Amino acid sequence: MLGIHRISIIAALITLAGSPWFPPLGHPLTVSAPFSLPGGHYAAGHRGIDLPASAGDAVRAPAAGTVSFVGTVVDRPVITLRIDDRTLVSFEPLTTTLREGDEVSRGEIIGTVGSGGHCQASCLHLGARVDGAYVNPLRFLRPKPVMLPSLER
Repeated sequence: MLGIHRISIIAALITLAGSPWFPPLGHPLTVSAPFSLPGGHYAAGHRGIDLPASAGDAVRAPAAGTVSFVGTVVDRPVITLRIDDRTLVSFEPLTTTLREGDEVSRGEIIGTVGSGGHCQASCLHLGARVDGAYVNPLRFLRPKPVMLPSLER
């Protein structure tokens, strides 16, 4: 019985910790270039992660949100979703028919991988900002660690 009880406690704790974002290109989550800000927020770096992809691959919303920007930045199509009051997530290059103000659901197709930027057509760049500062998107894409209580007596 202790084994079944322990499993239900683990499941409840994982639910309380929150589920991670849906990987925009599906499972498994593969990163080809990591987040890196070695010189701080205003220095050179990679303000997001790159996910290997090909032009035309479907991209899904990692979480429910509202489209807050759709347009071209320099030479690439970009879309930004507002997930909550503090969190924005951007995708590039991403071609979409969505418009600012559109609501999206977790896992909903929001567009396809386009071309341009440092990815050209070989990856999807995913950036995340919390309170205006870039953060590593992996913090939202991987399960949060959960401290499990000792059930030993």
